[in-house]
Amino acid sequence: MTSGTLEHAPSRGDGLDLTAAGHWTAEHARALEPLVDAATHTPGQIDQAPFTRVVLDATRITQLDTYGAWLIERTLRIWSSRGADTRVVGLPPIYNNLFEKVRAGQQKLTPLKHKQTGLVATLESVGRTMTAVASDLFTIFQIAGQLLMAFFSVCANPWRFRFTSLINHLERVCWNAVPIIILITFLIGAIIAQQGIFHFRTFGADIYVVDMVGVLVLRELGVLIVCIMIAGRSGSAYTAELGSMKMREEIDALRTMGFDPIEVLVLPRILALIIAVPILAFIGAMAALYGGGVVSWLYGGIDPKIFMSRLHESISVKTFAVGMIKAPFMALIIGLVACMEGLQVKGSAESLGAKTTDSVVKSIFLVIVIDGLFAVFFASVGI
Repeated sequence: MTSGTLEHAPSRGDGLDLTAAGHWTAEHARALEPLVDAATHTPGQIDQAPFTRVVLDATRITQLDTYGAWLIERTLRIWSSRGADTRVVGLPPIYNNLFEKVRAGQQKLTPLKHKQTGLVATLESVGRTMTAVASDLFTIFQIAGQLLMAFFSVCANPWRFRFTSLINHLERVCWNAVPIIILITFLIGAIIAQQGIFHFRTFGADIYVVDMVGVLVLRELGVLIVCIMIAGRSGSAYTAELGSMKMREEIDALRTMGFDPIEVLVLPRILALIIAVPILAFIGAMAALYGGGVVSWLYGGIDPKIFMSRLHESISVKTFAVGMIKAPFMALIIGLVACMEGLQVKGSAESLGAKTTDSVVKSIFLVIVIDGLFAVFFASVGI
């Protein structure tokens, strides 16, 4: 295989003619590099060129790849930096597209901005954070609106609802999560009871541990712990699933086929969460009460019959209803945040990991915020 050549000779006036021929490919790099150096570093030409016009004739090039195209571009760029007017003539048409892409890909990079420090950097960081928060809130409301429209559309056309998908997500979100929910909430209830007995014993008020466990578990901690676990377990899974589909352009394919991704992918997932979280919250509350009762019996010496009697006196249906009312709203916000982050994934694995992390953090934060808002509301209405 013939290696490429590059001949150069001054033309009439102040011009320089370069003639490239043969195979300009990467496998001939060792032979081509010295030719390019010789054509661009003639004696006496360091900063300024004696030529105002350089023409490279590529008519005799028989084979060209990306490396060869870059060598030609590098040759012309060196002469251009010295003030010469450069151009390529006679390049075979089959290589025009390759050469133009190489030339377009070698533009100058935008210089890095000077990094601010001190007060300016702090204010800039706060501003960017608040802008991101506002953008996330807007996106959540946007997806909520699209979800509501999809829900009404499905209600008007029930045959379009993907019931099989809902059952599948219910199994994964609810049924498969029962063991870990029972284990964690049982331990939480047991720890609360043990700590309460340990401190209340000083005042001879061991029995009031039952009141504390009952109210805390049914009103606050039961549903809160369950939602935090669901955000970490199912919310992250939703984000990863939708993000992977976004990276593989499956969501774009759904739109091309005339399907609404919100109706097909988001609606079944969020409905599954809204159904599953109250069920898991109830199971978790029962497990926590059982854990508190076991520890009260074994550690505090409170008979199970006395525990149940005191529990019946200290709580009411309202206490149980407070926790159950909060569950669907927390499930909705977990689903919205998880799906929002999944649909914002770009085309890289780094973006998928970052969005999955953001999904869990934002979901847990908003769940706690919602719990606080409900606590203020119920206190204001006397519940």
